[in-house]
Amino acid sequence: MMTKGVSHIAIGVRDMDKSLHFYRDQLGFQVVRDEVQKTAGTVLPAVYKDAHAQRRVATLYWKRGKEEAFLVLSEHNDKPVSGEAIKLDQIGIHHFAFWVDNLPKVYEELKAKGIEFIVPPTVTKTADGNFNSAFIADPDGILVQLDELVEN
Repeated sequence: MMTKGVSHIAIGVRDMDKSLHFYRDQLGFQVVRDEVQKTAGTVLPAVYKDAHAQRRVATLYWKRGKEEAFLVLSEHNDKPVSGEAIKLDQIGIHHFAFWVDNLPKVYEELKAKGIEFIVPPTVTKTADGNFNSAFIADPDGILVQLDELVEN
């Protein structure tokens, strides 16, 4: 196979400040870049539904290192953006997940920060051990899963 891992996850957001508060302040990601980029006159319009003159882009790491996956948030505020976050039974990327240590503790910490859980920590027994997972949503309704494997 040609691929060797995930490079990044890119998320379109309606309000960058609300999204940065969620990913940086509540989930603990580190912002390493936050800038406005021109999109008009570049190759980017070929991958857009609607034309935009510029976008605000933020890059966030949870662990910075060579070939570590990262998040890219992009906001187009020059005109309204379209679309809604989808659910698990719809076509498209419907959620992404992060590994965490001690999900019950993370659950309590995030609840104390005001995060509402769509699905609280739930344990599923697997051949490898207990798979513990929970679901939250970002400010745009995109599903975020938090996972922990407690090995046998």
